Amino acid sequence: NLVLLLGACTESGCLVYEYLENGSLEDCLLNHSGKIPLPWFVRFKIVFEIACGLSFLHNSKPEPIVHRDLKPGNILLDRNYVSKIGDVGLAKLITEVVPDNVTEYRDSMLAGTLFYMDPEYQRTGTIRPKSDLYAFGIIVLQVLTGCRPNGLLVRVEEAVRCGTLANILDPSIADWPLGEAKELAQIALNCVKLRCRDRPDLDTEVLPVLRRLGEVADASMKTERCSIYAPSYYFCPILKVCKQSRQL
Repeated sequence: NLVLLLGACTESGCLVYEYLENGSLEDCLLNHSGKIPLPWFVRFKIVFEIACGLSFLHNSKPEPIVHRDLKPGNILLDRNYVSKIGDVGLAKLITEVVPDNVTEYRDSMLAGTLFYMDPEYQRTGTIRPKSDLYAFGIIVLQVLTGCRPNGLLVRVEEAVRCGTLANILDPSIADWPLGEAKELAQIALNCVKLRCRDRPDLDTEVLPVLRRLGEVADASMKTERCSIYAPSYYFCPILKVCKQSRQL
């Protein structure tokens, strides 16, 4: 789930990546592209795919890779709305993984986008894989609400606390599965804890839940596809005769 690098030109400093037809997740969520809103089951699938991409980076060998600028604008969608993480140019190899309760590894210069930057990273300059988890949590909240990131965390926290999450889910989607949406929102809120050590482990705590929610989404997607039938005038007359003769 990473955008494929096709080639590079050293003379002009140019990188050539694969083209993804449906643009960025940001365009789809904020309706910049003028397309039909993403169904909830596609959104759940995208969240799982982003988490898988992050897991791949964080478990890379010989050293973990931290993206440092994860945001909807850097999540690109292909023709089938399969999501891939792009703009790994700011990604940083960590030569020694820093424990969650230690703040020894420091960046000389902060990198990333403000609303998605780990507060602990902003405060201390310390970078670790769980720094990406904060950005992931904000993205999930945007996937659920279709809103911009500024002030979103406070709004969702209050809605969850008051039991009014349904009121702030993206209104362009009429059939949200409320139970699963609440579960996904709670995962996101766990990921945006202020301290890295309070955030869940991606591989053992986050991915298993997202995988299960992804299975729910897949089942709904299959049901949706089976319920869609093309008008009869789109069918070849010869094919219709063949089908009728088989039934006879």
